[in-house]
Amino acid sequence: MTSILPDGHSSLLTQMTQRLALSDAQFQRISQLIYQRAGIVLANHKRDMVYNRLVRRLRQLQIEDFGRYLAELERDPQSPEWQAFINALTTNLTAFFREAHHFPVLAAHASARRGEYRVWSAAASTGEEPYSIAMTLADTLGSVPGRWRVFASDIDSEVLDTARGGIYRQSELKTLSAQQLSRYFMRGTGPHDGLVRVRQALAGSVDFALLNLLDGQYALPGPFDAIFCRNVMIYFDRPTQQAILRRFVPLLKPGGLLFAGHSENFSHLVPELVLRGQTVYALQEAK
Repeated sequence: MTSILPDGHSSLLTQMTQRLALSDAQFQRISQLIYQRAGIVLANHKRDMVYNRLVRRLRQLQIEDFGRYLAELERDPQSPEWQAFINALTTNLTAFFREAHHFPVLAAHASARRGEYRVWSAAASTGEEPYSIAMTLADTLGSVPGRWRVFASDIDSEVLDTARGGIYRQSELKTLSAQQLSRYFMRGTGPHDGLVRVRQALAGSVDFALLNLLDGQYALPGPFDAIFCRNVMIYFDRPTQQAILRRFVPLLKPGGLLFAGHSENFSHLVPELVLRGQTVYALQEAK
């Protein structure tokens, strides 16, 4: 069959449907750039993952070479493409009430505190974690304005858009009670059957913002009674973990809690944070 595309387009189409080459040097440069921008450490076994995620971006931009993409990326340190680069290489795995043992601890801690109870979800992803926190606080403290607030952040702008939208498949809410599902979500009908949306009464108590944990200072409405930073530190090396934890310390109220992921261990990284339960750390009270 004769192609009706101009020769240049035909050549580009052929290149784009073939597997693009990713050299060792290019992979190492990608690893350096994402470490500099987001603190993420990419081991050699992540090479296929990196290729599969970035090649989709190259094809969207109609760029046929990783070297050209990296050159254009580095040409402008302020380019919006950096956010797309970070989005592509950020891993987002989350669920409602993931690591469920943390939420009764949060509820008990909130019940014992006075004033507005403030929580920061530092790796909010698509919103399941901050909304789980919000439901726990609403169940525990009620919905009186000014009693509690959740601040949620992530480095990935795309997942934050999903979180702000608050729309999920109903099948993803299996860990919720029937009462929580009815109280905090609206069921879709017609073409939206099978979907649910967070009710505004709950969504209005959660603030979302783009934030890079590598930043020297965080524009946050702290201090907080609790910080959730779960399953994100595993992507950082030890010096980066320590630097971030040191930034967390002044953002926690005395006796405040830091919730970590199931495979993360912050013991001995920062002396002010002491293990108080299963992957739960407390900021020591001043003596």
